[in-house]
Amino acid sequence: MNQHTVKAYGDELNQLTAEVVRMGGLAEAQVADAIESVARRDVALAKAVVERDSRLDALHRDIEKKAIRLIALRQPVASDLRRTLGAMKLASDLERTGDLAKNIAKRALILAEAEPMQPLTRSIERMGRLVSNRLRDVLDAYTASEIERALSVWQTDDEVDEHYNALFRELLTYMMGDARTITACTHLLFMAKNLERIGDHATNIAETVHYEITGEEMLGERPKAVPGPGEEPTPTPHLSASPNAAED
Repeated sequence: MNQHTVKAYGDELNQLTAEVVRMGGLAEAQVADAIESVARRDVALAKAVVERDSRLDALHRDIEKKAIRLIALRQPVASDLRRTLGAMKLASDLERTGDLAKNIAKRALILAEAEPMQPLTRSIERMGRLVSNRLRDVLDAYTASEIERALSVWQTDDEVDEHYNALFRELLTYMMGDARTITACTHLLFMAKNLERIGDHATNIAETVHYEITGEEMLGERPKAVPGPGEEPTPTPHLSASPNAAED
């Protein structure tokens, strides 16, 4: 492979990474704005989140096409192949993250017409901030190739689960206490579930970043909430080199 070809190949990989970073920034903004639209009952912002989702869809398609073309024409191996496949995986997680943010914004539009439920809205906002921070951290880890930062996101997956479980119980208490809140609480419950799933996508990204950098997969279950009496302790990550590191 001559010098020109090597440079062109490197440029294509760098461009692919840059597009994933750009997509990550858009997804991060979508989540933050969706949460803000709930907190402020901001109809215009919620509508903007819904309308902007098509940009993430288009970027996802573009990244997949470029990655497939790069694999077909360049036949990358080892770290280059992991980097290319990692871009495709991240684009998929980010596209789903955008869809979930759009779903939150759609329910924010409905709740904007209902009676305010400040305590529960603040609970959603707190959970949303936690998820947004996790997403930002893992995207920063990808941009800077910081494996420790990615591992930190992976190891704190249980924090989002704890917030979701607490919010679920809070919403259930409201619904049982006043039947008039059932509709609003149901929308808030779906919002909380969407946030929990965004947290899962952030954890997916952390695993992809770890594999892209090391060629090793994280084995075992993700950390969950602190176990009660008689339950199994939270597992710790075990690393194992992929048997097909050059092909995976």
